[in-house]
Amino acid sequence: MTDATPNVRRNGTVALLLASSTGGVGQHVRSVARGIAAAGAPVLVCGPAAAEEQFDFTGVGARFRPVEIPASPTPADARAVAALRRALAAEPVAVLHAHGLRAGLVAVLARPAAPLVVTWHNAVLARGLRGRLSRLAERVVARNARVVLGASADLVERVAALGAADARLAPVAAPALPAPRRRRAAVRAEFGVAADQPLIVSVGRLHPQKRYDVLIDAAARWRGRTPPPVVVIAGSGPAYLPLAARVSAARAPVTLLGHRTDVADLLAGADLAVVTSDWEARQLFAQEALRAGVPLVATAVGGLPELVGDAAALVPPDDVDAVDAAVRGLLDDATRRADLGRAGAARAGTWPTEADTVAELAALYAELAPDAAGPATPDAPSTGRR
Repeated sequence: MTDATPNVRRNGTVALLLASSTGGVGQHVRSVARGIAAAGAPVLVCGPAAAEEQFDFTGVGARFRPVEIPASPTPADARAVAALRRALAAEPVAVLHAHGLRAGLVAVLARPAAPLVVTWHNAVLARGLRGRLSRLAERVVARNARVVLGASADLVERVAALGAADARLAPVAAPALPAPRRRRAAVRAEFGVAADQPLIVSVGRLHPQKRYDVLIDAAARWRGRTPPPVVVIAGSGPAYLPLAARVSAARAPVTLLGHRTDVADLLAGADLAVVTSDWEARQLFAQEALRAGVPLVATAVGGLPELVGDAAALVPPDDVDAVDAAVRGLLDDATRRADLGRAGAARAGTWPTEADTVAELAALYAELAPDAAGPATPDAPSTGRR
C-alpha cells in the first residue's frame, strides 16, 4: 500500500456506498474494502443487506451498515438517504465513496460533510421518462461530487461534459480468480460436453444491457454444426424468465446456469468466451477470460476496445450475424483460437492489478482527507459546478 494510506487512517473512516448489485460493482467494492482495511484504515460499507450477504464485506475487514438502495428509484430512496445520514453521523468520516449513479444520488442527497467521490461504473442506456430522469440525476451527481471517477475513458468524457469539476480515469481491475478447483474434463462433464464439442461460456448479470438475446439467437444457428457447441451463461438477474423463454422458443443449445461462484472452473473448461453487451466499461468477465487465456468474442462498445486491444475478436453490438460469423470463424480455426488465447494473456499482463487500483484510491482519499469533518451538514447540495 502507498504511504498515502496512513493519512486516511488519521483522518477517520473510509465510507463506501453501493446500491443493489449482484456483479462487478459489488466485487469492486469488496476489493477496495479489503485493500483499505488491510492497510489499517477503518472501512464502513453501506448498502443493501443482500449485497452484504453476497459479497461478505465484513469478512474482509470492513464494518457494514444496511442502506437499502434498489436498482431503480422508488419513494424508499428517502429512507436510504436518512439511513446513510445516520451511518455517517455515527463516526468521523474521512471520505465517502459512492459507486454507481444510484448510490451517488443518495450520497448527494444525504449532504455529507466529508468529501464525496463517485465512481461512474455504467452509462445511462434507458430511454423515455426513465432515461430523462437518469440523465438529470447524472448532472446533479456530477456537479456535486468533489471527484468523479470513470471506469473507462468514455465515462470520463461524459461526466466532464455534465459539469464535473474534477473527472479522472480510474480503471476497475477484476479481482484475481482463484485457481480452478476441477479439471477441464470434469467441468465439461457437468454440462454433457463431449471431448470434441466446443464449450462456449458467458458470465454476467441477466439484464437487457448484456444482450444475451443476441447470443441465444446466434446459438440457435449452431445446432446444425457437427458437433454442435454447448453454450452456458452464468448469472442471475431480472431477465431470467424472458431469456429462458427465448432459449426454449429458439431451441438454442444454451443453458442458463444462474449465479455461479466457480467462474475459474467454467473458464478452465471453455473453448471460447463471449460478451454481447450493448455497453461495458472494463467488464470483469472479459478481464477474467483474457487472464485465463480463453479466446474472447466481444462487442466493440464502451471501454472494451481500449481494454482488449487486438487480443479479442470485436464485433458490432446488436448484430447476431456478426456474433455468429466471429464464433464460427474461431471454432473452425484452432490456430487462431490459440493465438488469441496467448495474446489475451499477454494483454492482461499490462492491466492495473487490484493492488494498483486500491493504491490509487488510497492516494485519492489521502488527498481529500484533510477536508474531512464528521457528520453530515444541513446544507442542501448545489446544482452548479464546484
